[in-house]
Amino acid sequence: MSTIRQVGAVMSLDRPARPGRAAVMMSPVEAAGPAVRGLSSDQAAARLAEDGPNVVAAPPRRGIAGRVGRQLADPLVALLMAAGAVTAALGDLPDTLIILLVVCVNTVIGVVQEVRADAAIAALDRLAAPLARVVRDGRDQIVPAAELVRGDHVRLEAGDVVPADLVLDEAQRATFDESALTGESVPVHREVTETAGAGTVLAGGRAAGTVLATGSASALGRISDLVARTRPGPTPLQRRISALGRILGVTAVVVSSLVFAAGVLSGQPVVRMAITAVSLVVAAVPESLPAVVTLALALGARRMARTRAIPRRLHAVETLGSVTVIASDKTGTLTENRMAVQQAVTADGARCTVSGSGYNPTGTVAGAGGEPLRALARAGVLCNDASLLPPDRDRTGWAAAGDPMEAALLTFAARCGLDPDAERAAAPRVAEQPFEQGRRRMTTVHRLPSGAHLVVCKGAPETVLDPAVDAALLAAAAELAADGLRVLAVATATVTARPDPAAPPPLRAAGLVGIGDPLRATARDTAAAFERSGVRLLLITGDHPGTATAVGRRLGILRPGDDVARGDTGALTATDIEHTRVYARTQPEQKLDIIAALQKQGEVVAMTGDGVNDAPALRRADIGVAMGSGTEVARQAAELVLVDDNLGTVADAIGEGRRIYDNIRRFLRYGLSGGVAELIVMLAGPLLGMPLALLPAQLLWINLLTHGVPGVALGAEPAEEDVLRRPPRSPQESVLGAGLLRGILAGAGLVAAVTLAAGVVAAQRGLPWQSVMFLVLGLAQLGVALAVRAKAAPGAARNHALPAAVAVCVLLQVAGVVAGPLRALLGTEPLSGATMLLCVAVAALPGVVLRVAARWR
Repeated sequence: MSTIRQVGAVMSLDRPARPGRAAVMMSPVEAAGPAVRGLSSDQAAARLAEDGPNVVAAPPRRGIAGRVGRQLADPLVALLMAAGAVTAALGDLPDTLIILLVVCVNTVIGVVQEVRADAAIAALDRLAAPLARVVRDGRDQIVPAAELVRGDHVRLEAGDVVPADLVLDEAQRATFDESALTGESVPVHREVTETAGAGTVLAGGRAAGTVLATGSASALGRISDLVARTRPGPTPLQRRISALGRILGVTAVVVSSLVFAAGVLSGQPVVRMAITAVSLVVAAVPESLPAVVTLALALGARRMARTRAIPRRLHAVETLGSVTVIASDKTGTLTENRMAVQQAVTADGARCTVSGSGYNPTGTVAGAGGEPLRALARAGVLCNDASLLPPDRDRTGWAAAGDPMEAALLTFAARCGLDPDAERAAAPRVAEQPFEQGRRRMTTVHRLPSGAHLVVCKGAPETVLDPAVDAALLAAAAELAADGLRVLAVATATVTARPDPAAPPPLRAAGLVGIGDPLRATARDTAAAFERSGVRLLLITGDHPGTATAVGRRLGILRPGDDVARGDTGALTATDIEHTRVYARTQPEQKLDIIAALQKQGEVVAMTGDGVNDAPALRRADIGVAMGSGTEVARQAAELVLVDDNLGTVADAIGEGRRIYDNIRRFLRYGLSGGVAELIVMLAGPLLGMPLALLPAQLLWINLLTHGVPGVALGAEPAEEDVLRRPPRSPQESVLGAGLLRGILAGAGLVAAVTLAAGVVAAQRGLPWQSVMFLVLGLAQLGVALAVRAKAAPGAARNHALPAAVAVCVLLQVAGVVAGPLRALLGTEPLSGATMLLCVAVAALPGVVLRVAARWR
């Protein structure tokens, strides 16, 4: 009996239902297998009460207040809120509104991310079959899958989702698609007494079994539990910004206290110095940093979306720029997740290499196959139950109906120049012996136009070939298997009378085919791009070690002498993980262990995958990358979704992430240079005879202009030309590391020097020195913004917003000493035209010096 499937609710989430099949309900007469009574209704009700419903654990409900509270507890957000309180107390409405807006945006982004994380677990619930066909009280019943209990007898037919972990007591040619759970790209044959896991799909044949485990105890439930317990930590940028926020807060408070004490000791009013000290705290802290970060991330996300990479979390964009290791799944990520004949060996020993994309019949065959190759391909078409489906309104590409390995044989025949439909029509099947796991072969009999009969047998080489006659082919089969290919041997015989397929006449070998899941066309180039950018690519798969080895070699990440770590031979040591590039036979729990060990070693890890089995690792990694065609569970667990399934897009995204981080550091250099310069001016002013170098209103005005629009515009600077030719930054490196602190101090020293010098000269000449210092300090900071621009690659688009923003702010800064209302607000005095020109010339010096020094380096 079949499990009733609701295609829109279940199968469409992760894979199409078998083409050409609608949901089917079989009558009891049609059902095969022994009669069973199953549980009684009372027994089922008792076990349901004992075990609970057959659903994966629901995500805990979190109140909106709790989610918001966790976001506001972030150190940088707390610092911003404190700065907002200060600006509100000082009556600085524009700064207060900007700070509150930034806090609200960041909080909303964080809350949305938490909600999305919980959705990953909910997606696992939707993967389970909504209805199931069970035997209770001696008759078939349709019940919600959530009501299945241990001991229920469940019947399945091809295309059905397995609703719970089953121990099979009936299996007729039963093959299960377990790729979503294990990463195994080839359907797995299951026999009586073997287990079928919840969430897998019966790809072919018929099966029935007794429920072994339900809900959180099932295979799907265990993965759900891993996802629920795996919460991503802060990104490298968030950790760096949080640490910087604490340092800046403490530093600004300490220095402002010194300014307050120095002013009071020099005879300034206590109230005025208190306001000045608080204003200096606000001016010294770049409160627009979160706005710059958010804008840079948003622009990066938009650029990535144009390349068909959709960030589900803004910080994921920057995190990619920090990545030092990419742990990639194999099936569907580096490979096409479509079986294809890659190698063929004819009866006379000729070898051919076959290439093409997916199930598309077009492709190339390299090698001298000739008529023996076509005879091999023709036999593969006849001893075959699959079919190929051309593109239509619902499909953009060719698809397979039936066993993927048999569909691969049809595609192979088409690439050899044969028409599978015409070949089948010319030699109709008249008898068959279906594939059985014990015999490991399939035999068919076909009537030829001449009236003779063609017998075709395909299967494992050791069951089809004669060791005494076909020793060379058996050796070739071993070589193909060592390359990670599934090997099928094909043999034929032509006889007059119709034979019994269960006892065929002596057969003659037609050849071998090596079938595998081919690499994506861009996989090798992508691996090379990662190497050039200093990122280590790892292959982590649940597939066979031979297959993993072959893929690793073709990618170029597994070199002679390198070991392949196996998850089925015991726990992996830290030494294994440090030096291993390829992992095989790994379970979801082991993927978590590998990622955790890499993170403990200081690596920033990106995990790519498309299956349910990848979801916990996608959540645990610093950034999870899911394939757009993968499972809904994987997409929900990831921070980045590749719509085109092209891992090469990640290489471009790494460059985008590095650009964003460079721009954040660029803003820090600009903003902190100005903030430190203001601290130096306020501290050194009294020592040079200027008790209060700048008034609180003047400090806040400069802060508003310089940290506002120009600072945000710096976040849109283009990438440096070497962005993908340099190694990733160290995860332990401070955001002020790699020479940034030195650059900040150099810029601050230059700006403070020209400001103090201008003030001293103005005071000596009887000019309004405070207004001169106000004008020079603001203009000098704006000049630094132009000096720290990116050195973009030739032909790259320029950021025109920055010079426009600087020009507007220059006019507003000059207006502060020209316009009467602003002079009254800021406490400045008018300056002559000649004095203002000298101020502009002096203020330009720091930017010119910094730009020349950068070009010289």
